[in-house]
Amino acid sequence: MTASVITPMFLLASAAITLSPGPDILYVLAKGISQGRQPALIAAAGFASGLSVHTTMAVVGLSALLMASAVGFTVVKFAGGAYLVYLGIRASMSGGLVSLPASGEPMTGKRIFAQAFAMNILNPKVAVFFLAFLPQFTRRDQGNISIQLLLLGIAFAVVALIIFSLVGVFSATLGAWIRSKPRGLRAFDFVIGSLFIGLGVRLALASNK
Repeated sequence: MTASVITPMFLLASAAITLSPGPDILYVLAKGISQGRQPALIAAAGFASGLSVHTTMAVVGLSALLMASAVGFTVVKFAGGAYLVYLGIRASMSGGLVSLPASGEPMTGKRIFAQAFAMNILNPKVAVFFLAFLPQFTRRDQGNISIQLLLLGIAFAVVALIIFSLVGVFSATLGAWIRSKPRGLRAFDFVIGSLFIGLGVRLALASNK
């Protein structure tokens, strides 16, 4: 019965939110362009897996604690912001996010997954968002609220995985053309790197209100 909380409106809202510009969709795009379809799909899986952590936090109330604790929120947001800035600087200066790094060796699937997972769980705004977003679609007449939150979180992660995967497939197709133009690839690397730095600074300056 609780599955009825997963309404078309919830799925549509989840898709719109997933498509909004952010480090997650930019990272999947970058991996698809630089390394192809499989690395992009691995990145998509990493981000979707990270959402399971935020779902668990929302269910047990840790997101509320994070939002209420100024110290906890500040520590996590600076860690997440610093990580995004680090990735951005690395991409802009030496490659590795879009184009190949100086070593010429592409990132392994495990490292791509780990980076995507870390980027997701180190973003406290996602945790706070889940706490604010998911409860709006719960219904008291549908049974246990915790189970509803869990199902909604899983549904959101599935939607995100599908959309990120589609972005990955598209970017891999686009990447085949871009990779044939080294100058264009480095220019795109610089653009993506700059966006990551901007997103990292924005996250570090974010309020928990």
